[in-house]
Amino acid sequence: MSETTRLPGRRPGGLPRGLSSRLPRRDDLPLLAVCAAFALLSSALVPLTLSLGWDEIVYASRFPPYAPATPFSAPRTRGVPLLISPVATWSDSTVLLRVWLTLLSTAALYLGFCPWLRVLAHRPAAVGVAAGLYGSLWFVLFYANAAMPNHYTAMGVTAAVGLFLGARPGRLALAGVAAGLALAALMRPNDGAAVAAPLLAAALFVPAWRTRGRVLAVAGGALAGLLPWAVEAYVRFGGVRERLSAASDVQGGLRPLAAIEAQFTALDGPLLCRPCAADQLRIVAAGWWILLPLLVAAGLWATGRAVDAAGRAEQGTADTTRRATRRALWLTVAVALAVALPYFLLVPYGAPRFLLPADALLAIPAALGLLALLDRTKRAVTVAIAALLVAHLAVQLPLAFGNARIQAGARGDWARITDVLYEHGVRAPCLLKGNTSVIPIAYVSGCSAADHGDRRLPAALVLRGQEPPRWARDWRRHPVPDTYAPGWTVLVPPATALRNTSTDMRS
Repeated sequence: MSETTRLPGRRPGGLPRGLSSRLPRRDDLPLLAVCAAFALLSSALVPLTLSLGWDEIVYASRFPPYAPATPFSAPRTRGVPLLISPVATWSDSTVLLRVWLTLLSTAALYLGFCPWLRVLAHRPAAVGVAAGLYGSLWFVLFYANAAMPNHYTAMGVTAAVGLFLGARPGRLALAGVAAGLALAALMRPNDGAAVAAPLLAAALFVPAWRTRGRVLAVAGGALAGLLPWAVEAYVRFGGVRERLSAASDVQGGLRPLAAIEAQFTALDGPLLCRPCAADQLRIVAAGWWILLPLLVAAGLWATGRAVDAAGRAEQGTADTTRRATRRALWLTVAVALAVALPYFLLVPYGAPRFLLPADALLAIPAALGLLALLDRTKRAVTVAIAALLVAHLAVQLPLAFGNARIQAGARGDWARITDVLYEHGVRAPCLLKGNTSVIPIAYVSGCSAADHGDRRLPAALVLRGQEPPRWARDWRRHPVPDTYAPGWTVLVPPATALRNTSTDMRS
């Protein structure tokens, strides 16, 4: 008898209806175990004491304990400040903030994959496996306690797609679809729009999903998430087109290009590969993306084969269930491609976190493929697959730990640069210019960072590995000692009277 065949008066799992209410199935136990491991591993690999990164400083400085506020550029949204507000509004403790974010990201992991227990009711173990595949990636573990939007975008998307695919979604499920898309669009408007497009097309044109509730949930959720971004576009930038143009400029000019190499180069770090010319891809680190399409193909194949077998056997309900699963997996893959392709074709740099929504969605058919292979292989092949999974962890966990160490060292340089600034009389209020990373340095030192095109004379220039502009060639140079990244230099004007003036400069 097929595992999906229903017996009269029985619910999935074989318990009579009356007894099932007293002895509920706990199909979510593997998922809960994965979530617990995710919280523990992320906290062990990425210290809760890790100082805030550049992006995190921008988001946290919206709140008085982290003042002064740093520039909030056009690509950024208000989603992350909303997430951290329960802590950041009253405490500047980095540890407390990271504990809160660890709890929040773990809850998001559970809520993101939990709706799939209904979609994959014939194979609930696949949900825990999918969450484990996604949650074991080094960049997911690294960002678990970070004030960054991408994991929450991924979980909003994953939950929305899972609830959308329910056979007969009720009001609560449709509200979940809307909430998931609203969360994704609030965090990353481009990702929210990219996910909403194929879901809306499916709700309009695919008979199995063509319902008014789905259309309203998808459209309403996406619009609700995009609304704050659109309002801010008119308030701060003069309109949507102007904000998009400004965001494109900040990101180096969004345009048709082939950024696949940049995205794959960043798979083992750095967190932001911009530019990627000096970095190289290590094949071992790319193992996940080599295995992923193979496992996804195996999952689609196994589900399709099960449908054909059920059809030949005329098993009725089992046939319908498996056909619905096959449609669900194909839509999941389509949504994953829709949200990933813009980063391969438009963005001129790479970052592993950009692909988190695609990673989460593709982990679901990949998990089914993995379980199907284990079902159909001999013991020797099973051992080989187990060894492959161990090797996957052996690559991902050190990468999470190693990148955390790199970030600790790099962020520590900001304090060392601040010490040199203080030593040479540069103290708040002051204006800094220099490399693009002058923003977090200015924040740590209590100064302000000059905007692009600002003609005022700064109190100091902070440069790394480059010559100063012509107007600062005669400034006093003070190398910063003992830095993690070598080559930092602080340049101070020769006359104290020149500091903090508004004199125009000629470059």
